[in-house]
Amino acid sequence: MMQPFLFIGNLGMGELLVICLIVLLLFGGKKIPELMRGLGKGVRSFKEGVNNIERDIENCAEDPKK
Repeated sequence: MMQPFLFIGNLGMGELLVICLIVLLLFGGKKIPELMRGLGKGVRSFKEGVNNIERDIENCAEDPKK
């Protein structure tokens, strides 16, 4: 169900290296783990929200209100 990002296929190793260097220069080495931790929490929260919506839809389909 996971679809790859469309823009990743167009990036080569050189472009990814340049992007990583720019991020490292902008945020510094100590800030990157905090950024990744926050990103992980955001993705986890989003997935939980999607799962809750899917569960609610399934519950409504199984037990319709009269």
